Amino acid sequence: MSRKVTAEFLGTFILVFFGVGAAVLMGDKIGMLGIALAFGLSIVAAAYALGAISGAHLNPAVSLGMVAAGRMSAGEFLGYAVAQVAGATVGALAVYAIASGKADYALASHGLGQNGYGAGYLGEYSLLAALLFEAIATFIFVTVILGATQEGAPGAMAGLAIGLTLAGIHLVGINVTGVSVNPARSVGPALIVGGKALADLWVFIVAPLAGGAVAGVLHAAGVTRADGS
Repeated sequence: MSRKVTAEFLGTFILVFFGVGAAVLMGDKIGMLGIALAFGLSIVAAAYALGAISGAHLNPAVSLGMVAAGRMSAGEFLGYAVAQVAGATVGALAVYAIASGKADYALASHGLGQNGYGAGYLGEYSLLAALLFEAIATFIFVTVILGATQEGAPGAMAGLAIGLTLAGIHLVGINVTGVSVNPARSVGPALIVGGKALADLWVFIVAPLAGGAVAGVLHAAGVTRADGS
């Protein structure tokens, strides 16, 4: 279990370092398409580097989906979730330390790739829109993960399929919430930024966990599982 927890810590660090790092350090150069690709590629990198150890969940919503699907115990979920949040927080701290090396960077004005919604945040979408997007997108993401990693699926392609799905989700939703679909990814930056990011954080915990749980339940019921039984 210790090796799995370590792998989840490192993998979630990679996710945040790539994705949030792209948004903070290169966002004005690569735009939303580039940020979406960075998040997707981070999953591909972590999946092939660490997936054989822990499954490379890198996300409490994915781990909860695995519990609901009957592929993981509640005790394992707790260990994974703690490691994921810790990895995301250290990843966000690393990005902040690097960004702070630029003379004109200020946390208050430039942010740290934190998720949000409403007035003053990107497309200024409503709370309902944010909840709907995060729940639906996480449901799709976890459904893809469960399908791509089930028995009989082409395992060698799972990391690529999952990474491309995350990139696609970002292409749809960056302007809505910045895209979380991952409570750990949201917690890390929010802890450092504080203020509105912390006040909004519940959305990016509740909605992704709900979407992941529903995906797991449907998989367990055979609705989205290859054998259907």
